[in-house]
Formats: sequence, C-alpha cells, structure tokens
Amino acid sequence: MRAAPDRSLASPSAGSDVDAVRALLARILPAPPHGSPSVLPTPLTRAASLGHPSRDVYLKIETGLPTGSFKIRGAIYSLWMNAARRRVGEVVAASTGNHGAAVAYAGRFLGIPATIFLPANPNPVKAARIRELGARIVEGGADLSAVIDAAYDYCARGGAFFLHDAADPDVPSGTATIAAEIVEQLPTVGAIYVPMGDTALVRGVASAARRLTPLVRIVGVVAEGAPAYARAWRSGEAIETPSADTIADGLAVRRALAPNVASIRALVDDVRTVSDEEMLRAIDWLMMREHVIAEPSGAAATAAFLKEVRLKADGTYDASAGPSVLLVTGGNIAPETTASVDALRRRGPAPRP
Repeated sequence: MRAAPDRSLASPSAGSDVDAVRALLARILPAPPHGSPSVLPTPLTRAASLGHPSRDVYLKIETGLPTGSFKIRGAIYSLWMNAARRRVGEVVAASTGNHGAAVAYAGRFLGIPATIFLPANPNPVKAARIRELGARIVEGGADLSAVIDAAYDYCARGGAFFLHDAADPDVPSGTATIAAEIVEQLPTVGAIYVPMGDTALVRGVASAARRLTPLVRIVGVVAEGAPAYARAWRSGEAIETPSADTIADGLAVRRALAPNVASIRALVDDVRTVSDEEMLRAIDWLMMREHVIAEPSGAAATAAFLKEVRLKADGTYDASAGPSVLLVTGGNIAPETTASVDALRRRGPAPRP
C-alpha cells in the first residue's frame, strides 16, 4: 500500500488559470443547436440506477462535445496557445482515435493542417470522424507507443508541432476545466472517478479539484489489459509493459512517462483496474438504465464504481463522504463493441449493485 497523496501539490499546468481557460473554451467551442450559449459546462446528471439511500451518484457526461469526447478541451486549448506563441504550420497527433479527432477539429478551427498517426485497424468510427474533419491519416504500427514514435520521427524531419497528449504541458489545463465545472455544479462532491489512459485527464482533473475542494477523493481507473500506469502509481517507477491488450482503445497505454507518474502519485488517491467484460457490462448499464452511450474507456469509471459497490459486503457507502461523480469521457463506440455488448446481454444481466 502506498502513502496517501500530498494534497498540497497541484500541477502547475492546471492551476489558478482554470477560469481563464474555461472562458476561452466557452468562446471558441460552438454553441449547441438547441439554443444554449455554449456546450460548456457539460451535463452533470444524477444516476438513479447507481444510487442508494446511503449514496448519491452522478455522471459527468462529456460525449456531447465536438468529436464526441472530452479530448477537445485539451487539444483546442493547447493548439490555440501554441499558435499564439509561434507560427504552427502543421500539427501532428498520435492517437487511438479520440485525441486525433480533437486535434483534427482544433486544426480545422484554427486553419492549421493536421496529420494524425493511428495504429493499424483503428476504431472505424473515430477514424471516419478524423477524415471528416479534413486531417491526413497515417495508419500503421502495432499500438499507441509505436505511432507516438513514428510521430516523433515525422516531426523531427519536417518541423511540425507534435501535440503529444501525454507530454504536452497545456493539455491538462483544458481537462482541468472538467473539475471546475463539477465543483460548481456539485459543491459537495466527495469523489471523482476518472478513466486513466495517458493521464492528461486525471492530472488536470485532480489538480483543479484539489485546489477547489481539497478533501475530494480522486480515483483513477485503468484497464486490466493495459496496467502500466496502475503499476507505476503503486511502485513509483516509469513502467513499460510488453503490450496493452484491451477493448478500451482510449486506455491502451503501455508506456508510463516518469513526470506523469510523479504527478499521479501526488494527486490520485487510488487506482482501480477493470476488465473488458466489466467495461462492456458498464456500457450496457449506462445505455439501458441511464440512456447514455459510452465507449469502453468512457464507461470505465462506471465499471470501477459498480465493481467497488459489489465488493462491499453491505453495498453501502459513508454518506458523509459526499456524492460520487463518474466521468463518462467518450461515446465513439465501434460497431464490434456494440456487438460484444449485445452478446454479453444475451448471457444475462449483471447483478445490481
């Protein structure tokens, strides 16, 4: 068991400028068609099917943002800031899909050509979205680590700006706005469950949440088949695993970066792992009971919460700890994943928490 996080620490990339970042995103993201002035803040809705007399549970739903995931917050903020600092003739991303789509969107918005490196056989929904946004796709490589290496090589040769989700210092300032919205919408929040892929999301959310409500509990969620950051959080070492084998492409990270390991050990209270089946069950739960569409990584926080409740002997929570918020980070679900959910449903429903 590792020591509790140092609640006095906060990432400098997601500090007191969060209000300025929120204002910028509200100006540059498009208004939704139903007449609201902005797509932000995203909805925070009570999840009745996950609640209990001793616990309140909410979903923070990011799927209505442009490109269908939270990634637009960090990508458009980073590219906006970098374009203001210097001339950016081309922006490059390496991604399993959602970050690539966000960078493609940001590039189109700012008039900057985008090149997106994807692994072989990417999620077809995400790849199609990237193409629709006018970006050039370079497809190939076994996994995310391989395409990150290819993107680095490409940028070294041509001088393009590599907006590397895991290493870019501005991206967590964008994701920090999620925590600011949660605290504004639910000041009594007691815990936030955050899917943890390359950690840009959890670092931004945790940093801002710590500043705004220091006693909030941050729970990171990692896929069992991609445990690099879970192991790194426990050991303090920047671990690389041989593979990242999971249905959740948004969590398919096998190389933990040392600065990110230090940050999550300072900011994250606990890290949970969930199996592919648990994520598929959570997708079904959200769809059938909460009418929310989520991809596997987008359902990971819900999967972890369901697992945690089932493991408790009495199924109850300490109400004094405050409500739990589960991030639903993306809804770009591939047809084959939908088929897997349907097949699992035919085997019978998961037990209620």
